[in-house]
Amino acid sequence: MRRPLRRDARESRDKLIAAAQREFAARGVDASLEQIARDAGVAIGTLYRHFPTRLDLLMAALRPRLREFLDGADKALELTDPWEGFVAYLENLFAVQAGDRGFNDFLSRRFPGNAETEHIHDVMCQQIDDVLARAQGVGKARPDITRADIVNLIWSNGRIIDATSAKAPTAWRRQLHLMLDAYRAERAHSIPEPPMTDEQLYDAMVHLSKVK
Repeated sequence: MRRPLRRDARESRDKLIAAAQREFAARGVDASLEQIARDAGVAIGTLYRHFPTRLDLLMAALRPRLREFLDGADKALELTDPWEGFVAYLENLFAVQAGDRGFNDFLSRRFPGNAETEHIHDVMCQQIDDVLARAQGVGKARPDITRADIVNLIWSNGRIIDATSAKAPTAWRRQLHLMLDAYRAERAHSIPEPPMTDEQLYDAMVHLSKVK
């Protein structure tokens, strides 16, 4: 059984999480751990005692954002109209993405070997499959869209957010709705390039986690 933290240790941990939330949100998952420790008013050794790896700290910092996203996703999946559910799912996803660069990075990458992050990404992938299948099942979304196409949209939206967050923080919504028109079944035309396979998609997300 894990022993509860002493009050001073708990306060240090809480300060580290708060500092990490600010720094990851502003600078992404590769933010300086030394700066996080300084902002929290603790030594870097204290940070590593509480969070042995960057990923441990990242997950502690992202839990409120992940909860916000998953709650919104559940509501979207409960909507009666499958197309409206598809739109609401992406609106919720991109709104949370736009508010936190660390979450933006987390969405775009895979961290193999970490059971917690793999589980979260698997849940998100299943949600994408479900919300997309519902819209395709009633003939609203074009039948050739795949999970990889949605992840490609997440990647492109991340770049839009990076470019526009300071001057036009809601510009991403215009691009999303332009793409949603392209996803409608009645607007479908043949595409000369097949979608990425699940294996290609996974490998691409792992590659992004290694790029600095």
